[in-house]
Amino acid sequence: MSEWFFPKALVGGQIAHNVRIVSGEGVITEVTVDAPASRHSFNGVAVPGFANTHSHVFHRGLRGAGAGEDFWSWRSEMYRLANRLDPDSYYRLARSAFAEMVAAGYTSVGEFHYVHHQPDGTPYPHHDMELAVVNAAVDAGIRITLLDTCYLHAGPGAPLGADQARFGDGSVEEWLERWDALRDALPASPVVRLGAALHSVRAVSPDEMATAVCGVPDRTPIHIHVSEQPRENEECLAAHGLTPTAVLERAGALSDRTTVVHATHLSDDDIAMIARSNTIVSLCPTTEADLGDGIARIKDMLDAGVRLTIGTDEDVVTDPFTELRMLESTARLATGTRGVAGCDELWTIGCRNGVESVRPAADPTPRRASTSDSDLAGLAVGDPADIVVVDPSSPRLAGVDPTRWPLTATAQDIAATIIAGEWVRPDDATAEDLRHVLDELRGCKS
Repeated sequence: MSEWFFPKALVGGQIAHNVRIVSGEGVITEVTVDAPASRHSFNGVAVPGFANTHSHVFHRGLRGAGAGEDFWSWRSEMYRLANRLDPDSYYRLARSAFAEMVAAGYTSVGEFHYVHHQPDGTPYPHHDMELAVVNAAVDAGIRITLLDTCYLHAGPGAPLGADQARFGDGSVEEWLERWDALRDALPASPVVRLGAALHSVRAVSPDEMATAVCGVPDRTPIHIHVSEQPRENEECLAAHGLTPTAVLERAGALSDRTTVVHATHLSDDDIAMIARSNTIVSLCPTTEADLGDGIARIKDMLDAGVRLTIGTDEDVVTDPFTELRMLESTARLATGTRGVAGCDELWTIGCRNGVESVRPAADPTPRRASTSDSDLAGLAVGDPADIVVVDPSSPRLAGVDPTRWPLTATAQDIAATIIAGEWVRPDDATAEDLRHVLDELRGCKS
């Protein structure tokens, strides 16, 4: 059991005073407002930990890279970086990047992982790359859902290229066989979960998607890139006569355990399919801006009742507040109105919806008919014991109601991060370790 006391905390959509939080087995079991002070205390305002629902952790090596290019040329550089990785460098890069996430207030991560094999496609003997990523997360103290990815084609009907060889398993059946074996190989840890990902309609055919969805156990989270670029939609329509979202629906891949990532270029029918199936959408606003993807139809999705979440994707920055603020800002630019999401909704997007994306409940999530107290933003019994303490002393937060901090705060305002009831203290060596491994991967001299 862990017990913490906070002079202020976000509870039930409001800032409560003198809040005592008790947790057991990594879950909040008690939330008491107006409690007597305890020695287990932090200064600052406690809020739920943020969930990073879409990460490619090795993309951290591309931060600030490239200019005057488009998504597809950026992707070529990404492939070059991926093919420089080995289990040791992957572990070191991931551990530092995950530690950066923890310091920024992320308490869980959905790692969309497809760098499976050696560069020529030869498998490692013991899931070496997968274990490198998972062990890095455990050592950094962050909850991880390893979204092991099925990646079979370079495009509809096209074989993988040489720079993609290490991503593929040959067939969906071979991917499922490796996925099943991976379940037994992962460390038995309460902060580790195995999920699944289908890379995209470019990389997995409709029939392969249907086989994959049926082949993983019920309630396994499934994540899929969808409609990030117009070219993806055009190629899918040419190959299948359907939008990517319609392909997923026909394959049985849309459900309340599914998260589609980016969803930038959706039709009205696409949004209706996503809403009807209670599928979650992971938006990565800083990445989508950096890659010139476009602006998702945020207001239309919210109006349809779609649950949104945030992700770091290529780690342009590591800051949940920045992702939330850009989500709202781009929605304002697209609609000409303010408060498209609203601050209470932004907290839910960053926290509770994200947890549901990477760790679906044992029972399917019912459609919400109305908002109740349990749906309001804040720390609540039954939620993960993942808590972020925000220091309100920064000038940028002066005079701002804490419930509105998604519009003003940054990762620099995070004073402490508690994950599964344990305080994860910052590692002063993280930045230097990250510099060393990035210099090695880029062939630079220290």
